[in-house]
Amino acid sequence: MIALTVALAVLVGVTLGLLGGGGSILTVPLLAYVAGMDAKEAIATSLLVVGVTSAVGAISHARAGRVQWRTGILFGLAGMTGAYAGGLLSRFIPGTVLLLAFAAMMIATAIAMLRGRKNTAAAGDDTHSMPVGKILLDGVIVGLVTGLVGAGGGFLVVPALALLGGLPMPIAVGTSLIVIAMKSFAGLGGYLSTVHIDWRLAAMVTGAAVVGSLIGGRLTSLIDPDTLRKSFGWFVLIMSSVILAQEIHPAVGITTAALTLAAAATTYACNRSDRCPLQRTGPRTEVTATAS
Repeated sequence: MIALTVALAVLVGVTLGLLGGGGSILTVPLLAYVAGMDAKEAIATSLLVVGVTSAVGAISHARAGRVQWRTGILFGLAGMTGAYAGGLLSRFIPGTVLLLAFAAMMIATAIAMLRGRKNTAAAGDDTHSMPVGKILLDGVIVGLVTGLVGAGGGFLVVPALALLGGLPMPIAVGTSLIVIAMKSFAGLGGYLSTVHIDWRLAAMVTGAAVVGSLIGGRLTSLIDPDTLRKSFGWFVLIMSSVILAQEIHPAVGITTAALTLAAAATTYACNRSDRCPLQRTGPRTEVTATAS
């Protein structure tokens, strides 16, 4: 199972490199259901994997000038406070509840990916800065969620930076990687006071994910990002049904999976029809989720 876990971690990394996000969404189920970790150990280890992978990914963005350091550091420090508190609070919450909260986060992430978001910051100035109060408040809230369930990093940070802060998408994505790395390590610190991590396995999974992310980054130009984003959204919904089946009842998971497949088929058929009433009348552009 260790070999399978490491192999799948490479695929997780490829997904990170292609999408710039979704790390925790795939890493937690991988560690919990393939590697056999308990819920809290899986979440803590995923924070390590996502933190290291985000830090590595941030290097190329920083070299290209796509990181706004003031906003990133302030948001990251606030997020670290929230993430550390979330990691400490997790000791009082049963593992099953944390996994169900994680499944809810997966569903919210998938919906955001499928719908996309209006890119109000497309024409923004890359020197634009968020107000300090808004940075700190958003950072603490997002960090708390990340520390508790090991997810919600880039999926929440990028919209906060792009929609609320007015940062152009490339700047928001690059800056969010700094934030996510800081929050992930802080959340991990909170977990380490109560959770034991298999450091050997964690190192192998992290290394595999980093290698995969470098591969995925090179594949980005070969795949239409909108198609990839939507495909990943449907995949995340299917993954959430696996957790629901494991933690609640198989019937709940099967029902969720069936509804997801039906919705995906309907959407596919609708997109191929010029008269489908479900098609949007106005264009939307996506906000890419980043390393979570």
